[in-house]
Amino acid sequence: MRLLVLGGTEFVGRAVVEAALGRGWEVTVFHRGRHAPPPGVHSLHGDRTAPDGLTALAEGSWDAVVDTWSAAPRAVLEAARLLAGRVGRYVYVSSCSVYAWAPPAGYTEDAPLVEGAAADAGQLDYARDKRGAELAVLDAFGADRSVLVRSGLILGPYENVGRLPWWLDRVARGGPVLAPGPRELPLQYIDVRDLADWTLGAAERELSGPYNLVSAPGHTTMGDLLDACVRVTGGAAEPRWTDPGTVLDAGVQPWTQLPVWVPPGSDLHDALHTADVSRALATGLRCRPVGETVADTWTWLRKIGGTAPQRPDRPPVGLDPETEAKVLAADGGGEQLGTG
Repeated sequence: MRLLVLGGTEFVGRAVVEAALGRGWEVTVFHRGRHAPPPGVHSLHGDRTAPDGLTALAEGSWDAVVDTWSAAPRAVLEAARLLAGRVGRYVYVSSCSVYAWAPPAGYTEDAPLVEGAAADAGQLDYARDKRGAELAVLDAFGADRSVLVRSGLILGPYENVGRLPWWLDRVARGGPVLAPGPRELPLQYIDVRDLADWTLGAAERELSGPYNLVSAPGHTTMGDLLDACVRVTGGAAEPRWTDPGTVLDAGVQPWTQLPVWVPPGSDLHDALHTADVSRALATGLRCRPVGETVADTWTWLRKIGGTAPQRPDRPPVGLDPETEAKVLAADGGGEQLGTG
């Protein structure tokens, strides 16, 4: 297979490139040159937001292209139209955020979609940008030659959003850790490498259409995730499981200040951790255990010096030590549980 990756030097794109190289594919990476791509690829430079920024893609043909763009949809439209006659299939890494808020628990790919998106739009907001990009791909490639990968929470090595790296760094500092309960809270996420493997398989088998791409609901729990963080960082931390009401009453923001976690029974939890993924599972999606994701992310973090990269278009995540200490003190220290 001859694969073109638009991006390919960070997080999802890099995982796709490495997986493709591992399959022996011929890989071309189109990027701005800010980060070095993995060795073994053919590198093309360009900035799709600049005038004539796609010049490097004016020639060449590929079996498939993978695109992870998450800003103005018109950038996807321009690339897709340029490549439509020279690429067999366009795989766009989208998001479950494209569904109209709030999607019901167990929503499928047929759930209503966000309104106000357009293929030729400038940057609006994350949900409409992702949906607009989907429309751009459909405009140029049609439904039969496009794959819309509607990913959920993505974790794993190379993460540049900061969610799992924050938990690992916090747990590695040791001491009492505010662990938002309940510990059996079901989580749904996908390891970036499992996303990459499925995405390449979809291109290879010429799949088409939208797919919710995340693990099955309850693939792991909040307790399992933090237990794994404690194990891989040396076991010096003491998770103090705290009632969700106490956390929220303290003004702590789910998802941002306490990454990954959202309170049970909320619209946010239904949207982030209950998507129906039967379609993806039926087409070969396999998800590795949470312990492997956590351990490999910790190994990568240490390899790069302990500080994860941060996307400039995403706000930092995590809870400051002072607020954490206040919540733990107000809750009487929380409930110290074993690390399993």
